[in-house]
Amino acid sequence: MLRLEDLASLLEGHRSAATATVAEFSIGGRQFHFNSKAAVMGVINLSADSWYRESVCLSGETAIRRAQVLAAQGADIVDIGAESSLAHARRVDDAGQKSVLIPVIKALKAAKILVSVETYQPEVTRACLEAGANILNLTGTDRSDEMYRMVAAHDAAVIICFVQGKNVREVGDFEFGSDPSVMMREYFEREIEIATRHGVRKIFIDPGLGFYYRNLQDSAVRVRHQMRTFLNTFRLRSLGFPTCHALPHAFEYFGDEVRSAEPFFTVLASLGKTDLFRTHEVSKTKAVLDTLALY
Repeated sequence: MLRLEDLASLLEGHRSAATATVAEFSIGGRQFHFNSKAAVMGVINLSADSWYRESVCLSGETAIRRAQVLAAQGADIVDIGAESSLAHARRVDDAGQKSVLIPVIKALKAAKILVSVETYQPEVTRACLEAGANILNLTGTDRSDEMYRMVAAHDAAVIICFVQGKNVREVGDFEFGSDPSVMMREYFEREIEIATRHGVRKIFIDPGLGFYYRNLQDSAVRVRHQMRTFLNTFRLRSLGFPTCHALPHAFEYFGDEVRSAEPFFTVLASLGKTDLFRTHEVSKTKAVLDTLALY
């Protein structure tokens, strides 16, 4: 059971990190003030394999309509992807991803909705940035130099995801180490150095809690890891860049109320000083954040 004493002990052990500030920057001409106000990213899945049915859009038209709804609900950014990260999901080649992503990106750009694209493929990245995507949600480690150069060339932002593998679809067991936060910090330090060397200045770091490692399929192990990572997120702020979190579902515990899981995890992520909340439940997540801000 999470107790107030646990939070007090965590803060006392890393008090200097709790006061660290992170970079603030504009995306697509819109300024973000992460040190005083968190941002919300809505999700659109253009893959039929994605299990969160409310976010699945099987045509460009429905994706565009959903993006407009998400923006009206309070999403600052909309994240779109054409390949599910589920282990059993089919792979989608570059041409297949581009054919569904590009029309949606162009339409959302015309509607002045900020767009993030989730991919680990360089050719898909290039085409999406050229079409007007504002953020690369990078879910792989292969050819990262090339990806960062493209991001910098388009004055875009990048979400650097923590991935123990070549990409989100090629992971095995999660190696915890003695302290996952230390391990993540070392990873992000390396990637930030590479990204900034190639000219990237707009960076988010993402601990990658939504990825399907084999030894995290046990619900108790997975959810415990997610909760602890959320609460320890503030320890990464001394790296100088805002943190993005994909909010998980804990279906085994929430069951028929699974759509309430992300709002619950919003509380833990907020306590850990998360800056960008990636969620399928924009209106619920925003309501939680607005309520917490009243304190």
